[in-house]
Amino acid sequence: MKTAIFAAIAAATVSVPAFAQDAAPFTGPRAGVTMGYDKVHGGDGFSYGVSTGYDLAVTPRVTFGPEVSFSDSTAKFGGVDASRDLAASVRLGYVVTPQVLAFGKVGYANSRFEIPGDHQTLEGVRYGGGLEYSVTPRTYISAEYQRTEYENNFGGRDAGVVGVGFRF
Repeated sequence: MKTAIFAAIAAATVSVPAFAQDAAPFTGPRAGVTMGYDKVHGGDGFSYGVSTGYDLAVTPRVTFGPEVSFSDSTAKFGGVDASRDLAASVRLGYVVTPQVLAFGKVGYANSRFEIPGDHQTLEGVRYGGGLEYSVTPRTYISAEYQRTEYENNFGGRDAGVVGVGFRF
């Protein structure tokens, strides 16, 4: 009897994660490139960068995980150039269809601004959301909106980016 109970527990333990992985295709490590529109303090430009993350299946249709990104921008305002941007976020997603994931994210951003002869680094809160489309089980395209609210009443930053990535 004990053997049957242990066998049932072992079977349930192995099959539940496998079921969650099959039902939630947007899980595991991922990395990609992004590009798009960037607007900072009234000046706009082109944003480009890379991102990586790891998504876990919380339920068969819900994913959750960390994400980090590094980007740069051509945006300029009042003689100031928006420069490198680092961000660390958590992302919560919902599998709308087997190929579409809708997600929201919130996290920390650290951005550098080049002033002639100097630079300033500002921190802020980044939030946003978007859609990810699974082209194949290992490749995806995405579109998202990001908003950053900086410290010291500096104002905000808006970006609309598209991306291409791979899951491992």
